[in-house]
Amino acid sequence: MTFKSLLAASTAVSAATLFLTLPAQAQATSESEARLAPVTVTAQRVEEDLQDVPVSITVVDGAKLNNLKAGGADVRFLSARVPSVVAESSFGRAFPRFYIRGIGNTDFDLNASQPVSLVYDGVPYESPILKGFPVFDLENIEVLRGPQGTLFGRNTPGGIIKFDSAKPVHEFDAYARAAYGNYNTVTADGAVNLPIFEDQLALRVSGLYQDREPYVDNGFTGQKDRYEGFEEVAGRAQLLFTPLNTDFEALLNVHARTNDGDARLFRANIIQQGNKGLGPNFDRDTVFYDGQNFLSQDTHGVTLTLSKGLTDSIEAVYVFGNEHATIASRGDIDGGYGAVFLGAGNFGPGNIPFPVETSGAVDALHQTTHELRFAFDDGGPLRAQTGVFFFDEQVSITSKNFDSFTPGNPETSRASRALDTESVGIFASLSYDLTDTVTVSGGARWTDDEKEFRATGDNRSLGDEQVSWDASISWQATENVNTYAKVAKGFRGPTIQQRFGAPSQADSETLISYEAGVKTELMEDRVRLNTAVYFLEFEGQQLTIVGGLDNSVSLFNADKSEGYGFEVDLEAAPVENLLVTGGLSYNKTEFKDDLIIAPGCGAPCTILDPAVYDDMNNLLGYNISGNSFPNAPEWIANVTARYAIPFGDGEFYGFTDWAYKSEVNFFLYDSVEFGQEGYWEGGLRLGYEAASGWGVSVFARNILDEEALEGAIDFNNLTGFVNEPRTYGIEVNWQY
Repeated sequence: MTFKSLLAASTAVSAATLFLTLPAQAQATSESEARLAPVTVTAQRVEEDLQDVPVSITVVDGAKLNNLKAGGADVRFLSARVPSVVAESSFGRAFPRFYIRGIGNTDFDLNASQPVSLVYDGVPYESPILKGFPVFDLENIEVLRGPQGTLFGRNTPGGIIKFDSAKPVHEFDAYARAAYGNYNTVTADGAVNLPIFEDQLALRVSGLYQDREPYVDNGFTGQKDRYEGFEEVAGRAQLLFTPLNTDFEALLNVHARTNDGDARLFRANIIQQGNKGLGPNFDRDTVFYDGQNFLSQDTHGVTLTLSKGLTDSIEAVYVFGNEHATIASRGDIDGGYGAVFLGAGNFGPGNIPFPVETSGAVDALHQTTHELRFAFDDGGPLRAQTGVFFFDEQVSITSKNFDSFTPGNPETSRASRALDTESVGIFASLSYDLTDTVTVSGGARWTDDEKEFRATGDNRSLGDEQVSWDASISWQATENVNTYAKVAKGFRGPTIQQRFGAPSQADSETLISYEAGVKTELMEDRVRLNTAVYFLEFEGQQLTIVGGLDNSVSLFNADKSEGYGFEVDLEAAPVENLLVTGGLSYNKTEFKDDLIIAPGCGAPCTILDPAVYDDMNNLLGYNISGNSFPNAPEWIANVTARYAIPFGDGEFYGFTDWAYKSEVNFFLYDSVEFGQEGYWEGGLRLGYEAASGWGVSVFARNILDEEALEGAIDFNNLTGFVNEPRTYGIEVNWQY
């Protein structure tokens, strides 16, 4: 561990110890008042207590959610803040890639398939371009780990992340929050809820604004404060109709987002050959670009949810989703200026073999989904759900190359392609109480996936049918202890990719997961402790070769991969006015084929895997068998603590949060350079909340100003991209 890591760890432990030993008068009055409220989740498409669901789940809400997204943070704030979850992006705010239990995809192509699904207000967002929709005015976030193939379908072998917006209610409600921070960062979000007509019609309108001025200089052109700025605006309007004396409810949700600013900054040779992580030449405030850099993104959509009680025990629910998106992003991929063939003094920083400036654009994306399901619950031992799901997506993409050495940086080549995807799923799930304490559950889903790919000179079709399923048994050992065991199959449908050159494709991957867990509530509801252990086995895992010798994206299937580990979630209110949460996970992943050949890096890296040669002694690549999955740290830990001291008609409070990721490797092959050692990041907020609804606070994110690699490009030079800098500011808020 580095000194900063040790300091962060000791600070986190000290903070927790301090909070546990703060004023004795608070402890003295805690006997009857320090309690945890029950947590309701919809992990199984119906409202249930968190402790009753046979799934490894973490719920993020309240003060924790507001603090993690302070200072203009986007959805990647979830990385390492939840057990077994990592989030990263080579597109910045526009294209988050999520990993759960080490299962994810490093593919940067604009129609990349991901094995972790995001479900926003009941609608799965399949395209990575949709998955970055901002976080504001939410009820909570639910992270479901492990395959969710029965109720949520394909492309969920790793799990899902559910975002549920705050819904309209039939009473007036409003809040507003605004902050100003370093880099002239301005953030604001708020909502107003209006009852319109006699408990039958309600409207909720919410919005978000985030703006940061650029702070990174271009050392090549001499331009000051050119990069790392952004402006994001998002809004949502929801109309709830609940006619009296009926069991009918209709919720219309209209939402949109614009995101403009700079693309991800790739920084040439910030990695030193022979060493892992950032090298001594890294300067957060300066890059040296001869290419252009920008990003512009627009998305909008509508969700319609209809529910109707058909009988006293049967409810029908229909969810319609329609999403549109466009994006254009352009970047200086080599991360520097010039090239070695121009002669000494005409390239840098470090060695730049050749110039690379590219852009990617989703010219149009249109996703439509329909889901109709029926739920049965008559209060007896049997509960059931069944339904049908339809998915349709059309996406057209254009990739371009540019000449960085000619004035105006003209286009030199382009590649266009289109992909149409249609999917149908039919599912059913049952739960039955064998006794007052034992419940068995099971379900299955049939899915038919069809894709049509079109590119210049290459049209092709691919498809597959799969049955995903799950079976579990739950035993309530005591009033406050629930145990479960579960086996589930998930899958990811076949996929195809192309940038420049010939398309490549991969068959469906399937995964069997075995999981067992214990969920407990202890010390008279002062402590909630949930644990889970799992083992998973892939067949035909889809792997993506990204970058390498020719900056290609190439897909292939591994025969066998495995993973195992555990997760711990803790929430505790040991004394009045103190809330502590903690999470810990261990994820061991491994490719298990005898021989899996992947190409090495194009940059001068030190590959640790054995080389593989043909009979003519030609290098075929490197055997990655035995390696861990990319971006899959073995250890993730997080802790938060909030302590309040009553004062006047409100309270002073302090909130701190810390997260740790252990060493991570960025690519399929293992090398000395392309990875990051483990490190901590922390945050702190101090403020005052009045009982009348207003509050003021100061906050800081990445308070140790930790500098760490989040990813790399390996085909030109030792290029990397890094985490967010330390941010801080002041925030005011108001709640009616």
